[in-house]
Amino acid sequence: HVQLVESGGGSVQAGGSLRLSCVASGYTYSSYCMGWFRQAPGKEREGVAAITAGGGATFYADSVKGRFTIFRDNAKNTVYLQMNTLKPEDTAMYYCAARYPICGGDWYEPKNFRYWGQGTQVTVS
Repeated sequence: HVQLVESGGGSVQAGGSLRLSCVASGYTYSSYCMGWFRQAPGKEREGVAAITAGGGATFYADSVKGRFTIFRDNAKNTVYLQMNTLKPEDTAMYYCAARYPICGGDWYEPKNFRYWGQGTQVTVS
């Protein structure tokens, strides 16, 4: 069965860094666009970043451009989110998700992603 398992969350001070990982199994990972989303308490889930199946293109929310980097290792079925210069407003539950086959211009829409992980908490103080 399909599984997406996130890890790497935690508590960090403002200005610090974290790297999130998401390991996928149970489907043809290398054929899917992968995205990272986040949801803060009382807010809607929002797209943070996405990467095409082959890794050739990436997409970012304006709020994280220049601070976050998404990349993937298709040999390890893993997608990463490197988060630098973290801010308190980055505090949220972070989810990885998979969409087949392309990311598209609406990559930031959660409803377009088929598979989801359970999330990992990031807290910035």
